[in-house]
Order: sequence, then structure tokens, then C-alpha cells
Amino acid sequence: MAPPAPSAGARLLLLRRLLSTATEAVAEAAAPTAAAAAPAAAAAKAGEKGGSRPLYRRLSALGGAGEGSVSRVLNKWVREGGTPRVDDLVKHVKELRKYKRHAHALELMDWMVNARGMHMSHTNHAIRLDLIYKVRGLEAAENYFASLPDPAKNHRTYGALLNCYCSAKMEEKAIDIYRKMDELGICSSRLPINNLMSLYMKLGRHGKVDSLFKEMKVKNVKPDNLTCCILMTSYASSNKIDAIEELLKEMVEKDVALGWSAYSTLASIYANAGLVEKAESALKKLEGLVGVDDGKQPFDFLMSLYASVGNLSEVNRVWDVIKAKFSKVTNTSYLGMLQALYKLNDIDRMKQIYVDWESNYENYDVRLTNMMIRGHLKLGMTDEAESLWEKAKEKGAEFDSKTCELFLDHYMGKGDMNLALNWVENMVKLPKKAGKLDQDKIHKFQKYFEEHKDADGAERFCNCLRMQGCIDGKAYESLLRTYLAAGKKSSSLRQQIKDDKIEICYDIGKLLKRMGDKGR
Repeated sequence: MAPPAPSAGARLLLLRRLLSTATEAVAEAAAPTAAAAAPAAAAAKAGEKGGSRPLYRRLSALGGAGEGSVSRVLNKWVREGGTPRVDDLVKHVKELRKYKRHAHALELMDWMVNARGMHMSHTNHAIRLDLIYKVRGLEAAENYFASLPDPAKNHRTYGALLNCYCSAKMEEKAIDIYRKMDELGICSSRLPINNLMSLYMKLGRHGKVDSLFKEMKVKNVKPDNLTCCILMTSYASSNKIDAIEELLKEMVEKDVALGWSAYSTLASIYANAGLVEKAESALKKLEGLVGVDDGKQPFDFLMSLYASVGNLSEVNRVWDVIKAKFSKVTNTSYLGMLQALYKLNDIDRMKQIYVDWESNYENYDVRLTNMMIRGHLKLGMTDEAESLWEKAKEKGAEFDSKTCELFLDHYMGKGDMNLALNWVENMVKLPKKAGKLDQDKIHKFQKYFEEHKDADGAERFCNCLRMQGCIDGKAYESLLRTYLAAGKKSSSLRQQIKDDKIEICYDIGKLLKRMGDKGR
């Protein structure tokens, strides 16, 4: 059976990454995304006096540490003889942004201004505005922009504010800022138009995307690779393959340099349309455009897209390229290979790749074990999936919400609700709650316990709901019906209901009386 073509959501994955890169470009702070490099490896070499550890390594080691942690590191570094220089610190800000460490990046910029009195360039104001939006919200970003001196309100800071509105899907404010930029004569670049295009993509307003492209032509603004990717994705949403091919011809006529990401988008669209030969032709062009600085990300896309067109030999070839080209294969690339093989139902090859990863990884990544579990469960290999998890557990691995969901859905699908309940209990024990069970699952559990007169199972399930903060009157009604069906009584249920702050309504009261609880 041929693997499924990429879904619309999968087709937008690359575009979202491209738009994220465009966000960084608003402040001219973009750096090539290294798909899975460890932040600590990016320590800058300049200005790293003070102690034995370079400053960036100290910052990257903070992990998820809270507010104040960056300032403490910086102050200690200065006391040890570190020399803070604006250019070096801004490099660290960019690295932290690249790895989504926005709160730490902002605290570093605040320290530069508040503790050291460093001057912010217009570009740095734009970076700071973007970080304020991500960490403190839109209102704080608006207030920061309003506080800037007039000379600092230029195309960079206006562009950063426009991007905030586009990210927040605030169409009216985005248009107002765009018009203001137009009035000031600072809207002549493609970046603001690309930002608005991305907004309308998020809103599903594809006609507006096309209108903005026409406006770009009227203003004689040259499109770029991102413009092309946005437009192709927009046309694909309406299955306008002919329009996509006309667009590509237009890009050639306008001498627009298309990168590998454009051909990745194109290949995904062709694969989704079932145009396998055209998809593979686009993938060949993609591979030919990969540069030395592009890292592993293009090859990860190649594996995924070749799997989407059912080409196992090319998936394996690209994997061999990755292994030969890069001295260290990241967890992300291993995961991408497993996902590609999962699409192709090749469990034996998945096992080979997983064993290879187990012997090479530096940091355990539960996503790979989950992918293997998913592959086994898809083929009904329940014992193998359970065994895989037990072996991972013996090595000190910990499950996450996805592990729980995989086994929970599998056992529910088989009708084995007791084993499914074990995984609900595992889920609610996670340090970070994995979200609440949907009503359909809750109803299926309750129906099962009532029909099987399983009061103990119903009690365990209600305890899970309680731990997830979603115990309610309906849950107690089901529990009481299960008790009655099983012929069991409980003198503590009325008090338990009150402790959970559930109103003893008419239906609950009637069920309690049937159990012999007279109430007080």
C-alpha cells in the first residue's frame, strides 16, 4: 500500500519554519537554523574572559532557570574579570533567540541597558521589542515601541511591531501599522508584505495573499524565496497546481533566487496531488541547492518527502548521505528517518535505525522510543511494543504524555479497558500534566465499568479524573451506578462528593438513597 501523501498540516510545516525565520529577519537578527545542535556548542569565542567557563556556556547551562538567573551569571562573570562588549552580548542574545530561550535573551538585553547603561542601536531596539512581545505580551511590546525616541522608530522597529501584530493575528492593527509605514516611506521592502501574507495564510484568507502579491508588483518590489513559498502554499490550498507552475516561471523571469526550501514546498505540494514524478524532480532540484551552511535540515525534509512518494531506496540513500556528510547524526535526524520508515511500514529497517541510535546517542530522546512503539502498535505487535518500553525503562528512560497516549489509544481500540486504565494512571502521574481526557474517552471508560460492574476500576478512574482536575457530577453519577450494578455500598461517597465540591443534585441524591445513604 502506498504511503499517505502529506496532509495540509504537514505541507505547512516548512512554511511555518520559513515564517519563523522571517520573524527573526525583521530585526536583522536571523541566523541559519541548526536543526538540532546543542546550544552549548554555539559559545562565542570573543570577549570570554572571566573564570574557566566561557560566558555563553554559562548562559546555555541555565536551561529553564527562572527570572534573575541570567543577571546572576552575568554579574558573577564580570566580577571574575569578564569584559562586557555590546557586539559580543548581542551575539549571545541571537543564539538564545535561535534556541527559543526568549526569556533569557530578554533578561540579557535588560541587563545590558539597566545594569551596564549600554546603548541600543535601532536594530537592537527591534530585537528587544520582538523579545518583549514573546515574553511579556503584546501590550508590553506596544508600550516599548511608544517609549522609543523618534529616530529609533524606523523600518526595523516598525517592522518588528508589524510582525507582533501578524503573529497575534490582529489584522486591523497590522494593516494600520503597514499603512503608517507606507505613509512614512519605509514600506518599500518585501519584508512587511511577506509578514502580511503570512498573517492572511494563518487566517485562511488566500485571496488577500494574492492581492498583496499584486500590490508587490505595483510597487515594483521584487519577491523572494519566502514570497514564493507563501504563494505556492496558498495556491495549493485551492489545488491550483497550474497557478503554482506559472508562479515558478514568473520567479525565473524576475531572476528570483529560489532556495532549497522552495523546492521542498513544491515537492510536498506535488506529492499531495499524487504527482510523483514531478515531486521527485523537485526533490532532485532541492538536493542540488543545499549549501555547506544549510546543515542537516534539508536532508531531513528529503527523507520525509521521499517517504511520502513511497521511494524507500531514496530514503535510504539520503540517510547514507547524512551519515557520510556529518560527523555526528542528531536525534532529530534519527527521528526523521524513523518517521520516514514508519510511513513506509518498514518495521525491520526501523529496528536497525533504532539500535544504531541506541549505540550512539549522547542525550536520550523519548520521541524515538515513542516512534518505535507507534510502529509496533500500528502493526499489532503489542508484546514487542511493551517489551521495547520495559527495556527503555531499565536504562532509566521516563515516559511522557505521548507514550501514555499511544498505549492508551491502542488498548482502548482493542477494548482492553483495564490495561488502558493503567496508562491513564501513568499519564496523571507525570510532573507536567498531559492535558485532560476528552469526553469521548471518559464516556467509554464509564460505560465499560458500569457494564462490567467494576466498582474498583470506576474508583480508580474517578481518582484519575480528580488528579486531572476534571471530576464532576456526571462522573459521580456513573460511579454510583457502577456501585449499584455491582451490589456494593460505600459510607464515604457522600463526604467524598462534598470534598470534591460537587453539588449533590437530584440525580446524585437519588442514587445515594438507592445505595442506602440517607444523608444528613
